[in-house]
Amino acid sequence: MTDASANAHPSRRDMLLAAGGLSLLAAATTATAQVPFEPPVPPTGEKKRLGMVLFDGFQLLDVFGPLEMFSHVRDRVEIVLIAQKAGPVKSAAGPVTLADFGFADAPKLDIVMIPGGGGTRREVNNADFVAGFRALAQATPQVVAICTGSAVLARTGLIDGVRATTNKMSWKWATGQGAKVLWVPRARWVEDGKFISSSGISAGTDMALALIARLYGKDMAQWVANRAEYRWHDDPADDPFARINGLVD
Repeated sequence: MTDASANAHPSRRDMLLAAGGLSLLAAATTATAQVPFEPPVPPTGEKKRLGMVLFDGFQLLDVFGPLEMFSHVRDRVEIVLIAQKAGPVKSAAGPVTLADFGFADAPKLDIVMIPGGGGTRREVNNADFVAGFRALAQATPQVVAICTGSAVLARTGLIDGVRATTNKMSWKWATGQGAKVLWVPRARWVEDGKFISSSGISAGTDMALALIARLYGKDMAQWVANRAEYRWHDDPADDPFARINGLVD
């Protein structure tokens, strides 16, 4: 074989070297396309304060899913934990969390959230808890109920005539706590004025990102989701669980 024909047909070694070079180039290109460390929107103004309300028997993901999303904007949101009394609060799964404040000494909030969990079935009949949460919610510009937390919010009377949703597996019980609430059966979450309510458990994380989008823009919410490697379901009407649980046709 002549030198010319050898050049026309590269060796296996040459092909492997070329393929390796392309792989390195692709890896370098991918590395430059990573999620940026800095948020797309710089912080402005004073920090907001978010208070998550706890009670014995709260659902872990209802609390820590939304709080994890807000932890990525901690340069503009301070998180505190509140219960009827400050101190240890046991989750439905067992792990204990410490509440920073009780209702009586809770600081002024910009956002208050209440989760769901088995403990809501007790707390809806706890007049002191309902009254304490009502006072907190009444004084707070943004009120958020996650899962069956909306049952407690309904018992306060603050969402009479307001659109809301809740956990679809517990629909009958939760909606029974507020006959005057305008319950929406098919919704991942519902926004109505200062009130936001979400469907069951994981929906609270999607709703938290929607609230971040409302406060700081959708680019910020998507940046948070990407930082958490979370696939955000950003359509509040995308709710297959309403059909699965027989609430809609």
